[in-house]
Amino acid sequence: MKVTKAEMPGLIDHTNLKAHATSGDIEKLCSEAKKYGFHAVCVNPCRVPAARKLLEKSSVRVCTVIGFPLGAITTEIKVREAMEAITNGADELDMVINIGWLKDKRYDAVKGDISAVVDVARDEALKTGQKKTVKVIIEACYLDDSEKIQACRLAAQAGAHFVKTSTGTGSGGATVHDVELMRRTVGDTMGVKASGGIRTAAAAVSMVEAGANRLGTSSGVEIMEGIS
Repeated sequence: MKVTKAEMPGLIDHTNLKAHATSGDIEKLCSEAKKYGFHAVCVNPCRVPAARKLLEKSSVRVCTVIGFPLGAITTEIKVREAMEAITNGADELDMVINIGWLKDKRYDAVKGDISAVVDVARDEALKTGQKKTVKVIIEACYLDDSEKIQACRLAAQAGAHFVKTSTGTGSGGATVHDVELMRRTVGDTMGVKASGGIRTAAAAVSMVEAGANRLGTSSGVEIMEGIS
């Protein structure tokens, strides 16, 4: 897939998930997202209400994270996080799978964990008529290729809308290999979000060409200024 400068903003989730992010940092993030027309901002759950207010008169969506960054909290807590995030104004939920369960081959448990969050998003969409997108972070740096494929298949079976490479906090971020593998696995039925270490226009373009149709990055401005 080729991408033009005009198309790039619509692929970017402009992100600040730093533990030390301030209110001023979130204001700046949202201002930049509006200026460049990014698809969404991605912020920690406690920042969702502020982001929603800052973006209320724009088309920029609000994304937040669930079970971040380890994915190892209980399914019940992920569900409660998802419900609160949506109540507070989140449009999109990027949830981390239970990586340990996947490596233990507890596939039904992994699928159930994802399904529980997808159900929250689906129920809210039915009530409001507004789509709530669920992206499943597989944290590819900790998985071999067969595990990456299995994770993508479970996310698809659970009804998620996207699979996502990374949290950005693990031992590695997005790679062209992983994006290509994930795209081959899910085909055209789901989105693929590349995230982690995408800091330049060249890196962003390479991920899109590999099959990503969403990019999670804190360098959205730099990417837009560097793309030709």
